[in-house]
Amino acid sequence: MRAFLESGRSSLAAAQRWVPLAPAGITLTAAGSSPGAETRRPHRALDSGQHRLPREMVQLLAPVGDPEKVICVGLNYRDHCLEQNVKIPKEPIIFSKFPSTIIGPFDDIVHPEESSEVDWEVELAAIIGKKGRHIEESLALDHIVGFTVANDVSARDWQMRNGRQWLLSKTFDTFCPLGPALVTKEAVADVHNLRIRCSVNGQLMQDSSTSQLIFRLPKLIAWVSQFITLVPGDILLTGTPPGVGAFQKPPVFLKRGDEVQCEIEELGTICNKVV
Repeated sequence: MRAFLESGRSSLAAAQRWVPLAPAGITLTAAGSSPGAETRRPHRALDSGQHRLPREMVQLLAPVGDPEKVICVGLNYRDHCLEQNVKIPKEPIIFSKFPSTIIGPFDDIVHPEESSEVDWEVELAAIIGKKGRHIEESLALDHIVGFTVANDVSARDWQMRNGRQWLLSKTFDTFCPLGPALVTKEAVADVHNLRIRCSVNGQLMQDSSTSQLIFRLPKLIAWVSQFITLVPGDILLTGTPPGVGAFQKPPVFLKRGDEVQCEIEELGTICNKVV
C-alpha cells in the first residue's frame, strides 16, 4: 500500500475507477496497481459470480500495514481532559508507536504477560498521501489521502514506568488494530464532526465526537511537519475521547477473552478479541 500511495493521485484515480464496477457493499482495493491498469478484468470477474467468498473465509489486513511512521497525539479531546481534570494542552503532545503494533481490523490483540493494565482507546487515524515538510495549515489537508479507525491499545502500568515515557506502553505487538478500510477524504462529509465510539463486550465505554478535538488535522499536520518529513503511508492517530478503562470508577482493564469494538461514523467498525 505504501508503494501505491507513493505513486500519487493518478494511481488513486485508477483505483477509484474500479469502484463503480463493484456491487453494493463490496469495496475493491487496487493496492499496487499501475495508473494505466486495465479495469475490465475485475468487471468480468464480478459478472461471473464465481469470485466471491464468505466473510468468514477472508482475513482483512490493515489498510496500511507497513508505514514508515505511526505518529500519535495525546490529550487531544476536550472531554477526555475534563474526565482527568487536567489542563487543555497549549500545543500538541506527540508520541509514537512502532509499525510492528499494527494488526488488521478483526485480528486478535495479544495481552502481554508483562502488563496487568491493558486499556482501549478508539481513535481517528489520518493517512498521509503526499510528502511534505514545514506544511502550512492552509495546505495541510492536501497531504491527507484518507482516514480509518484505530485502537491505540495501551498498557497503563508501563505508561507510568520507564521515566513516564509512553513509547513502551503503547508499542507492544498487536497494540494498533487498524481498519476496516482507507476511506478517501472526499468521501467524508466533515471529518471534524463524526461520532466516535468504543464498546467492550457489548458495553458502550466511549461515546463522543471528533468535534471535541483540541487540535484539528490542519494544526496537527503543520505542527508535526516542523520536526519530521511526512511521507505517503504515514499514519497519524489523533487522540481518544473520554471513557478509557483507566478512568472508570473503579478502573477496568482488558482481560483475555474480551472483545473490543471501535467505530467511527462514515469510516466503519473494527472488532478485536483479546487473547
